[in-house]
Amino acid sequence: MQKIKSLMTRQGLKSPQENVHDLSPLENFRIPSKEELRELREQPADPQAQQEIINSIGEVYFSNDSFDIVKYELEKLPPVLSLQELEEYRDKLKQQQAAVSKKVADLILEKQPAYVKELERVTSLQTSLQLAAVICTNGRRHLNTAKEGFTQASLGLLANQRKRQLLMGLLKSLRTIKTLQQTDVRLSEMLEEEDYPGAIQLCLECQKAASTFKHYSCISELNSKLQDTLEQIEEQLDVALSKICKNFDISHYTKVQQAYRLLGKTQTAMDQLHMHFTQAIHNTVFQVVLGYVELCAENTDTKFQKLQYKDLCTHITSDSYIPCLADLCKALWEVMLSYYRTMEWHEKYDRGEPPSSSDGSNVMAAEESNFDRRYVKKKLEHGLSRIWQDVQLKVKTYLLGTDLSNFKYDDFIFVLDIISRLMQVGEEFCGSRSEVLQESIRKQSVNYFKNYHRTRLEELRMFLENETWELCPVKSSFSILQLHNPQIHLCLGYSIHYRTDKQVTS
Repeated sequence: MQKIKSLMTRQGLKSPQENVHDLSPLENFRIPSKEELRELREQPADPQAQQEIINSIGEVYFSNDSFDIVKYELEKLPPVLSLQELEEYRDKLKQQQAAVSKKVADLILEKQPAYVKELERVTSLQTSLQLAAVICTNGRRHLNTAKEGFTQASLGLLANQRKRQLLMGLLKSLRTIKTLQQTDVRLSEMLEEEDYPGAIQLCLECQKAASTFKHYSCISELNSKLQDTLEQIEEQLDVALSKICKNFDISHYTKVQQAYRLLGKTQTAMDQLHMHFTQAIHNTVFQVVLGYVELCAENTDTKFQKLQYKDLCTHITSDSYIPCLADLCKALWEVMLSYYRTMEWHEKYDRGEPPSSSDGSNVMAAEESNFDRRYVKKKLEHGLSRIWQDVQLKVKTYLLGTDLSNFKYDDFIFVLDIISRLMQVGEEFCGSRSEVLQESIRKQSVNYFKNYHRTRLEELRMFLENETWELCPVKSSFSILQLHNPQIHLCLGYSIHYRTDKQVTS
């Protein structure tokens, strides 16, 4: 290849493509003219021989346009060149070119009628397109003229409509602002009516509307005022919740629960409710005992309100002990009844409704509602034992605050009867055995009967020392075991009973 290139340079050739007729006939391959096509068709040729020549052409010659045939042919040259071989190879290539050219000419002549027909159709289509372009140009010119007139006319109407919309929007905004400023009056009325759910709903809606007009200075102040009002509603709601502890009302408690549900604080409400019940137990027993202490106190200057409940119980007199105990147990029973009715309300009325659709927000809200109900149920069940434990401790403090050993027998039995009934209430309330009350009443009973026996022994000693005693005739078959007979007890009385006691006789 280098030798051929140097030979071409010495002969004055600038590039292989310029003198391609002498080196590579394939590179000069082109579409023949009409005269050449006619000559090629007029030349007699064997179609089978022509097809064999075409089939002998290598596939590489049918590559894309980027294929360099000259370079490919030069690379195929042998190291030692032979003029005869080159001429033979050149003749072969010319035969292949002639065969391909004749094949192309045949195909072109075969498709020429369709080409002429398609060319006529394209020419007709071009003429129609030119006419359509003229029509479109004239139409656009007239349309622009009409549009300019319509735009000028509609701009006035649009400006008036825009002004009217702005004016209506401004009036609507002013009405909304006026309504928001008058909301505090309606909120106060709702709170007086104890319509806590309606007040919270109205306050939340006003806050949402105020956020739309927050660019007004008066609305920003109103938004702050609404937040303060909402906090005030929560405080009043907590006070309303505390009233449930002593006098349960279904409608009142329903409103309170709806209000806490709107605030999303159902669990917080239940925690607060248990605190209120604990506080109600303490305040109830303190007020009952304080009332009896102040009623029976001889020294009115004593500040009993400042005393602790444990110290206050020591100032109960013997005459007021039983009435105070009865009122104390009755007041505690009312607190326990309110707690029990609260549990009943949650079992009957606190039932969440299933979501209306399978939307993700509804499903999440349903899950939160179910979680809140489970929390409330568990909290109330756990609170039963806590409430009863607080009641036991308060009654225990009252029982042990006074020495019952000097009470009359009937009065002491009455105290035992009250505590026994209270323990039955505790067992029905939470299934408790009331160990605290049992221990406290046991201590008082032991102390009472020790003092009772000591007093009876003193009376017996007085009888033994001051009465005249004679031997009682008995049968020879008499036995001391016969003294257990009730009739003998009735006849002999306590004297014989205690005289047979080993400690006394000894």
